[in-house]
Amino acid sequence: MKKMIIIAAVAMLAACNQQVAEKKEAPALKLDNDQAKLAYAIGMDIGNSLNPFKNDIDRGALVAAINDRLDGRDGKLSAADAAKVKQAYFKKMAAKHLAEQKAKGEKNKVDGEKFLAENGKKKGVITTASGLQYEVLKAGSGAKPKATDTVTVNYRGTLIDGTEFDSSYKRGQPATFPLNGVIKGWTEGVQLMSIGSKYRFVLPANLAYGAQGAGPKIGPNSTLVFEVELLGIGNKKPAAKPAS
Repeated sequence: MKKMIIIAAVAMLAACNQQVAEKKEAPALKLDNDQAKLAYAIGMDIGNSLNPFKNDIDRGALVAAINDRLDGRDGKLSAADAAKVKQAYFKKMAAKHLAEQKAKGEKNKVDGEKFLAENGKKKGVITTASGLQYEVLKAGSGAKPKATDTVTVNYRGTLIDGTEFDSSYKRGQPATFPLNGVIKGWTEGVQLMSIGSKYRFVLPANLAYGAQGAGPKIGPNSTLVFEVELLGIGNKKPAAKPAS
């Protein structure tokens, strides 16, 4: 039932991009019976599902369509016309999203190249043939892993502006993974490390998540910075260590 109502509501998205009126305090509503509570609960689901489209919805038309359906009246749009409206809208939104991602990717690429150029000039920073940059924060004396090894590390990952997107230190648990099963910059960089060492890596986008990015925090063409501490080689997991 919930799914059917949400679909009916989405079908009534307006094509005119009407601006939402200034927010006003909602009128008093008493949820003093089961029918009212059920209606409000279903309305919450509809509101949540339509929130991404709130600036493009004519709310009056939305409510009218729901009432038409509930009262058994013929819709103001045929099923075919409603499908065309939705198809056109979501096609437009997809194109807008692609354009935004392209613009973000271009900006991230320029910013990343500038950051790499400046970072590469710093004392102690080494740039490999692939473009990976690394700096030894603490030297180790143990063995170095091969690409086919499993390693255990503590790490912190940030964007070039310092925004942290991941940290095993904060989780209180080191990460263990096959070295050939991660992004290219990690596979290359961690092989340079001895057990007990700590490095700072700067990964160009092509050695990280490329033009696709990863999740909401890592945008397209993002250059990434990692501080990595190699704790062990093999499947045995060392005890968690506090951030240094």
